[in-house]
Amino acid sequence: MTNNTEKISAVRRMQEYILAHHQEEITLPDLARAAMYSPWHALRAFSELVGKTPFEYLRTVRLSEAAKKLRDTNRSVLDVALESAFGSHEGFTKAFSREFAISPQRYRKEMPPIPLFCYYPVRSSETALSSEKGNEEMASTVIFTQVIERPARKLILKRGFKAEDYFAYCGEVGCDIWGILESIKGALHESIGLWLPEGMRKPGTSEYCQGVEVPVDFTGAIPEGFDLIDLPACKYMVFHGEPFEDEKFGEAVETVWDAIERYDPKQYGWDWAPEDGPRFQLAPVGARGYIEGVSVREYKR
Repeated sequence: MTNNTEKISAVRRMQEYILAHHQEEITLPDLARAAMYSPWHALRAFSELVGKTPFEYLRTVRLSEAAKKLRDTNRSVLDVALESAFGSHEGFTKAFSREFAISPQRYRKEMPPIPLFCYYPVRSSETALSSEKGNEEMASTVIFTQVIERPARKLILKRGFKAEDYFAYCGEVGCDIWGILESIKGALHESIGLWLPEGMRKPGTSEYCQGVEVPVDFTGAIPEGFDLIDLPACKYMVFHGEPFEDEKFGEAVETVWDAIERYDPKQYGWDWAPEDGPRFQLAPVGARGYIEGVSVREYKR
C-alpha cells in the first residue's frame, strides 16, 4: 500500500468518525486514534486532503445538522444549539450566521436554500478511472432493473455551460450545488445528477446538471442562479447495481452504464423515450450501489 493510499484511508477514517460522533465532544487524540496516526500527522493529513482542519469540518457538520432540525422540527433554537454541541445560544447563533450568512431565527422563519454539508469521502485522483482489472472484477455484477412511474412535477436545477458529465459540471459551477439542493424543504426525493433532453435545455447551457424534484404546487424559495422547470409525468427504467467499495465508485458507475448500453428494453415491452424526462443518477453510495434511471414508454409493435 502506498503512502498516499495510507493517508487517504486515515483521513477517511477521521471523516467517518466525525460523522458518527459529531454530537459528542471530539478531541484531536480521538481523531488520531481513528486515523491510527500521531495527532500532528492526523491534523496535517486531514487539512491537506480535505482543505480544512478536522474541527472546521466538524463545525460544518454540526451546523448543517442543526439547520435540518430548525427546518424539520419544532425544537427551540436553544435546544438545537445544545443538541449540536454548542454551549450557548449566542455562540450557536454567531457560528450559524457565519456559516450560512443568516441567523438561525431568520432561517427558521424564511427557510431559504443554504449550502448544507455533503459527505464526500476523500479519494485518490486516480479512483475515477477504471482499470482493466477493475472491469474484470465488476463484469459479473448483477444489475437489478424495474420500471417506476413519476407523476407531473417540477425540477429545481442549476445549469452548467458545456458539461456532459459530473466532473466537467463541477469544474464549471463548483461542487457545492448538492448541499444547496439538499436544503430545499419540500423536495420529493433526494437530489440527482441528470442529463437533460434537448427540449429542456436553454441555448448555451449544459446537457448535464444537478437538481431536485418538487411538487407541481411548490411555492418555496428558488436559490439564486437556479431554474424551475416543469417535468411531465413519465416512466423510468431504473438500473440498480450491487454495493461496492467506496474507492471503486468509478467501476460501479461504468458497470451500470455498460448494462444500460447493452440493454434491449423492447424484449420486455418498453422502448427508450429520451425526450420524456431527464436521465438521472443518484449519488453513488457504496452501501446501496449505484442507481440510474432512463425514461421509457410502452413499446408498440
